[in-house]
Amino acid sequence: MTGRYILLAACSCFFVQACAGPKKPPEELMTLSEAQLKIRSYQTRTFDVESQDKVVRGVVAALQDLGFIIERANAPMGLVTAGKFDKGGFVELTVTVRAKGTRQNEVRVNALFNTQPIDDPNAYQNFFTAVERSLFISS
Repeated sequence: MTGRYILLAACSCFFVQACAGPKKPPEELMTLSEAQLKIRSYQTRTFDVESQDKVVRGVVAALQDLGFIIERANAPMGLVTAGKFDKGGFVELTVTVRAKGTRQNEVRVNALFNTQPIDDPNAYQNFFTAVERSLFISS
C-alpha cells in the first residue's frame, strides 16, 4: 500500500510541476552591456574595398592561411564559417561581410574556443592583419 502512495505522490508532484506556466526570460536577455560593446569594437573592422565578393574571398584566403578549414562560404550573403583544432580545443569562427556605403565593407568576426567566446583583442587583431595582407596580395 505504501508503494501506491509513493507513486501517487510522485505523479502528483509531476503534474503540479507540469501545470506551472513557463518562466519569463530575464529582462536583460537582449540588452548589450558595456563589455559586449567593447568586444564588438575589436571584432569589427572596415576595409576600403568596394567589392563585397573580393572581401569575402580575402577572408577565405586569410582563414586558410591561418590553418582554418572553411565549413561554409556564401559570398552573396557575406557569410563565412570556419574551424580548426588548436592547443587542445576547437576554434570556431563566424565572419560576416557587409557593404558600408559604396566604397567600403565592414567585416565582423565572432570567435569561440570550445564553445566559449574569445574576448582577447590580440586574437582579433591577428585575424584582421591576415585579412589585410590577403586583400593587399589579391589587389
